[in-house]
Amino acid sequence: MSKLGNLGARLYRGEVGYDFVGKRMIWYGISILITITAIVGLSVRGLNMGIEFSGGAVFNTPKTAVSATQAQHVAEETSGHTAIVQKLGDRTLRIQVSELTTEQSRATQEALAKKLDVPLDKINTDIVGPSWGDQIANKAWTGLAIFMILVVIYLAIAFEWRMALAALIALIHDLTITVGIYALVGFEVTPGTVIGLLTILGYSLYDTVVVFDGLKEGAKDITKQTRFTYSEIANRSLNSTLVRSINTTVVALLPVAGLLFIGGGFLGAGMLNDISLALFVGLAAGAYSSIFIATPLVADLKERDPQMKALAKRVRAKRAAAAAKGEPGTEQQQDAVDGPDAEGDDEDDAAAAGVVGPRRQSAGRGGRDGRGGRGRPSGKRR
Repeated sequence: MSKLGNLGARLYRGEVGYDFVGKRMIWYGISILITITAIVGLSVRGLNMGIEFSGGAVFNTPKTAVSATQAQHVAEETSGHTAIVQKLGDRTLRIQVSELTTEQSRATQEALAKKLDVPLDKINTDIVGPSWGDQIANKAWTGLAIFMILVVIYLAIAFEWRMALAALIALIHDLTITVGIYALVGFEVTPGTVIGLLTILGYSLYDTVVVFDGLKEGAKDITKQTRFTYSEIANRSLNSTLVRSINTTVVALLPVAGLLFIGGGFLGAGMLNDISLALFVGLAAGAYSSIFIATPLVADLKERDPQMKALAKRVRAKRAAAAAKGEPGTEQQQDAVDGPDAEGDDEDDAAAAGVVGPRRQSAGRGGRDGRGGRGRPSGKRR
């Protein structure tokens, strides 16, 4: 078995783990810092809206020896607006200029035809009005609102309202960071960007629901045991699915990274950047929020419940009693002070913790008074 697979098995059994929930204030602080940076970037720089949203014109030229820089200079000088020029594989140019009127589009077309030394009708011009982009934006906002409402209703029914609230906060967290990165990088917002933003919601929610499902199973009959608090069970559930979350995120990020860095960067296919950046940032933020935000939030909300407060008080009292008897403060050693019922509690406590671990033999089962594991004498059979 690989080292990662062995680590995943040990995490699942609860043999090792990291205290994600216990250090939640650190993760909250990091998320707040990133979110504030994203909001500041969005407020200061704003989004670079494409012509689908701001209106403008797209000019497609025939094969030409004119460079993209020369064509950009001509388009910006004539129109008075920023131009985006892409050199396509067949040596044609695609020139995009936002916020152009019909008269400005005609003047820009004539200037480009003169610079390229081609007839005017060889420059294909497509004028896009801002109303089309407004319709896309409105439908996107409507779809997003419906999605959020359905997610909250489903999670509240399938799990509980605290998990629904935590998942909603995590989704808003992911969207805010993704939009803020878009503003800071300056990439153009197109319909592909909207598609990418809506797509990452599903990816972000997937890992969160996987952890919540394990937490729901692990927290069954939690008040009937005194070994673990709710936060500790939440942390065990998170650790048991940690490697799975990392694997699914890496596998999803690899092709998206290929689109973003190779397709959009080295090959110059700028149109791939629209959707690939949203997917890349959204997938990474979704994995982060499912591990460091959603589950710790659920634990925070749940620990406010009177039953969970009483459970935490009983757990602390039990551990204090064990410490007073001189027993080390580990879970395995605390089992020794549970008394004669320790053997029967092992199964219930393991189920409550949501992990499967190797059962320890009790004093009555192995090695005591010369008896074997099944009560037979340790000597040879006659």
